[in-house]
Amino acid sequence: MQNNIIDIEKQALESIEQAGNSEQLEQLSIKYLGRKGVLTGFLRNISALPEDQRPSAGKRANILKGKLEKVFKNAFSKLESVDGKDFTGIDVTLPGRPAQRGSLHPITQVANEICDIFLRLGFDIAESPEVETDYYNFEALNIPKYHPARDMQDTFYVSENIVLRTHTSPSQPRVMEETKPPVRIISPGKVFRCDSDVTHTPMFYQIEGLMVDKNISFGDLKGILTTFIHQFFDKQTSLRFRPSFFPFTEPSAEVDIRCVMCKGKGCRICSKTGWLEILGSGMVHPAVFENVGYDIEKYTGFAFGVGIERMAMLKYGIDDIRKFYENDIRFLRQF
Repeated sequence: MQNNIIDIEKQALESIEQAGNSEQLEQLSIKYLGRKGVLTGFLRNISALPEDQRPSAGKRANILKGKLEKVFKNAFSKLESVDGKDFTGIDVTLPGRPAQRGSLHPITQVANEICDIFLRLGFDIAESPEVETDYYNFEALNIPKYHPARDMQDTFYVSENIVLRTHTSPSQPRVMEETKPPVRIISPGKVFRCDSDVTHTPMFYQIEGLMVDKNISFGDLKGILTTFIHQFFDKQTSLRFRPSFFPFTEPSAEVDIRCVMCKGKGCRICSKTGWLEILGSGMVHPAVFENVGYDIEKYTGFAFGVGIERMAMLKYGIDDIRKFYENDIRFLRQF
């Protein structure tokens, strides 16, 4: 009896030591501890032993059973830790991690759409610095120091003569200084003003337009802007040109469209007028041409400026400009 217990223990421990994977260990566990296993069979046959040997045999067999259970448990744990440590592949049983696709910001989408329209109309894209000199931001555009129009700009001053540009209009004198007519450009980009509410943010986007050549008239301005409005919204969109004032254009006009919210009936968005202002425009002021050295007797031109956020708000029916910059993924996913 004692020799049988010792042999079972020796064979079991040797087999466990040689097992190379969890499957082999599982088979050994069944072989020695299973319902029809070696140790289980030994315990069932104890009744065949002489009566005086039965207690001792049962005790030794139960001790060995507990020992083997601990050995098997440790062996399984050791193999699992080794398998996890050496594993360098992909566990295909894990749930997948879906890759989220991004998209262009709605402001970028609208800016691209506006640029595409004017590119098809023969305009080129020009750029100018966001940190601008006082001269190009104001004086070259017929806004000298102490001019009342500077109060309309709410300017961020970096120093006495350096500002964060308040509009993309400085691209006009910069391009005209380096280019002889004809000129046909648009200039998209960031601009900055000290203003913040539901329709204004300290940083926003504008697209400036400029066309200069011989015999350019206000009729050309109306034709270009009407084509732009109809392509951006639709051909059923009504628009009107309303007299206004800008220091760098004369005559000047605001362009309004029929309110897209109430269809002209009058609402909070359009202040009960039925119309919404979308851009400013006008014929280039002779003083601007003189500042860049253009012959005012030979050349005429027009300019316009449109806020991209305003166009996006009207196109998508958004009532608060700040939503564009709150980084709310629920809002941005709609575009």
